[in-house]
Amino acid sequence: MTRVLVLYYSSYGHVRALAQAEAQGAESVPGTRVDLRRVPETVPDAIRQKAGFIEDATPVATPADLADYDAVILGTPTLFGMMAGQMKAFLDQAGGLWARNALVGKVGAVFASTGSQHGGHEATLLTTQIPLQHFGMLIVGMPYSFAGQTEAHAVIGGAPYGAGTIAGADGARHPTETDLAGARFQGAHVARIAGRLAGVALHAEAA
Repeated sequence: MTRVLVLYYSSYGHVRALAQAEAQGAESVPGTRVDLRRVPETVPDAIRQKAGFIEDATPVATPADLADYDAVILGTPTLFGMMAGQMKAFLDQAGGLWARNALVGKVGAVFASTGSQHGGHEATLLTTQIPLQHFGMLIVGMPYSFAGQTEAHAVIGGAPYGAGTIAGADGARHPTETDLAGARFQGAHVARIAGRLAGVALHAEAA
């Protein structure tokens, strides 16, 4: 079985919805096992409640868990043009994996939610890929074979760098069907590539 981890942080549910779609896409690929996890919250409960953050019962991952997967798909909201601090704090604890090259050759991908079209959407997708490249992972985006990203009749999230959604300044706008379709597409795309790479690795070991 090819193992895929969809790991996210979500304050208001937009990224969680995309994460669920990513997991659905990956699960649609035969021979794939998918785990949906979130990173730990760092905001105190009192502030979370005051800000209206969602309750989320999704199990929490640890940095050590990343080594157990053939592919890791990261989802984050955009905060000031880059990934959320919760995601950065999680990755900053993965130095041990980096030191022993535990993620080298594995597949990495990213997706994001941003308040506005020009509020750092592509910047977040691109900069979230950087730590994955330091880990030695192979980056998979959302190619133009997903034609939905070229639609111009409505606000569409995502880019060739990964799936995404535009939440609106007040967060009232939820992922569109095109956004969710893009996430499902990316999840399946990642799973297929990870499966091929895992198969090659197993063949090499057998030889």
